[in-house]
Amino acid sequence: MNTPNSNHFSLVSPSSTVEIHLPDDRVISGPRGAAIGEFLKVIQNTEEGEANPIVGAVVNGELRELTYPIKMESRVKPVTMGESDGMLIYRRCLTFLLDAAFEELFPEAVLTVDHSISSGGYYCEVKQRPPLNEEELAQLEAQMRALVAADLPFLKREAPISEAIAYFQAKGYDDKARLLAHRQKDYLTLYRINDHQDYYHGYMVPSTGYLRWFNLELVNGGFTLRFPRRHNPTRLLPMPEYSKLLATFKLYGQWLNRLGIASVGALNDAIQAGRINEVILVSEALHEQHVADIASQINARCQPGSPNQVRIILIAGPSSSGKTTLSKRLTIQLLSQGISPYPLEMDNYFVDREHTPLDAEGKPDFESLGALNTRQLAHDLRLLVEGQVVRIPHFDFKKGRSEPGEEIQLQPGQVIILEGIHGLNPALLPDFPVEHTFRLYASALTQLNLDRHNRISTTDTRLIRRIVRDARERGYTARDTIQRWESVRRGEKRNIFPYQENADVMFNSALAYELSALKALAEPLLRQVPFATPEHIEAKRLLALLEWFEPITTELLPDNSILREFIGGSSLKEFKIWKSNPS
Repeated sequence: MNTPNSNHFSLVSPSSTVEIHLPDDRVISGPRGAAIGEFLKVIQNTEEGEANPIVGAVVNGELRELTYPIKMESRVKPVTMGESDGMLIYRRCLTFLLDAAFEELFPEAVLTVDHSISSGGYYCEVKQRPPLNEEELAQLEAQMRALVAADLPFLKREAPISEAIAYFQAKGYDDKARLLAHRQKDYLTLYRINDHQDYYHGYMVPSTGYLRWFNLELVNGGFTLRFPRRHNPTRLLPMPEYSKLLATFKLYGQWLNRLGIASVGALNDAIQAGRINEVILVSEALHEQHVADIASQINARCQPGSPNQVRIILIAGPSSSGKTTLSKRLTIQLLSQGISPYPLEMDNYFVDREHTPLDAEGKPDFESLGALNTRQLAHDLRLLVEGQVVRIPHFDFKKGRSEPGEEIQLQPGQVIILEGIHGLNPALLPDFPVEHTFRLYASALTQLNLDRHNRISTTDTRLIRRIVRDARERGYTARDTIQRWESVRRGEKRNIFPYQENADVMFNSALAYELSALKALAEPLLRQVPFATPEHIEAKRLLALLEWFEPITTELLPDNSILREFIGGSSLKEFKIWKSNPS
């Protein structure tokens, strides 16, 4: 029997160099203890790196900043601006750059980063002074570019939480101080550019020189900080009009002011003060009032003979936006006003599976408009609104085939509710008169932020909703849901977001208290995501977000709340509209 030769093994001092192993089997050697960013400059300073800049790295399964020292042999995956985590880092740092430049030019004013726009950007507002004019905005952008050209380091330190609270109180940042008063950890990570210091929820790049792609544009009393999208990370997309989206966010901001909850710190204060039941009831009342207002608008356009008589209500929105509950609550409001809606399921108009278009990877693209038989849908709708009997199709998902379904005929005064991701796409019903449709867009457009500079992404809110619902209704793990989420988002960006401004009305399904309610349900699911998987990085990020919220019991929620669609216990789950078939 052969035994290892002990002469081949010995105790030695660490070598002065260390190797990192990339996913494509390339190996980079460098000084032990050097920052991972220094190692990755070998590939960053190439044509490949210039097209897709590296802003972070996954080191042995953990997301790290580029300043992270490599002290031992490691497996390293570069994180670029073409990835979700990389773009989050870039946008976070760009916000820090904006705030530093703003404070230097307008020290007496307050800058608030409110919400995102679909083409790549954050809408920002200035308070305690008039809005910026074109000349002032140009000065602000020039100051940002000067900081980029100087390539100043983002200096990082851990401060005792009491020191951080005192610092923000002295600066007049009460929203940050209120938030930190509820922090469980006894320290806070602060970043500094020159004399400007702040906290940001997540990792940063090493210096301002990384932040080359941005601009500022005036819009509707504020301005937009524009940045690239992941699919083309070094180019800004044209900025579309988003007046309806902006108005929806502003309405929600007014709701938050009415509740006295301008930030998560204020929400946590309300929970600790025993005000959460009031917050829930008023939030739900505002939702119901908005649904009733929408029903009244539809009712006003349902009078027979009217030139813009509504015959079809089209409802669209991204995943986990609460479309199902909204449809049912809208139906109830319409019934109370004497209008009987007829629900028509868009999914029944899928083409046979072998005719489904393929995506770039050669897989069936069920979210493509071409996956629907739009010609038959338009034909059936035209006959239905004319009062004729129509046999609608039924799609058998097990067989992947369309089969004849039931015969239906609308009663006088009935309107059709058609819900689906393509509801606002003009190509869905190109020949149907727009004036005879009412187009409704629903999404969880979160306006409640951690503080004036740290946003809560609307996408994060929807993902947490979906993780909770998928676990309860489909038996999916949080890892399963996170794995599917990127594909879901691609479909939304292609099929939903480009058409959201076509809506007659936008309904914001976000609730001020919802992450506090979802926290206890989502956290155990997220903690089960296995370490060293790509999904673990996302789970860890979401857990860090939920740490900022005080939990509340879901027993306080009304049984018709949109949130019940995700946590269970909805009184609307079995609600169905009576369908009349022809005799």
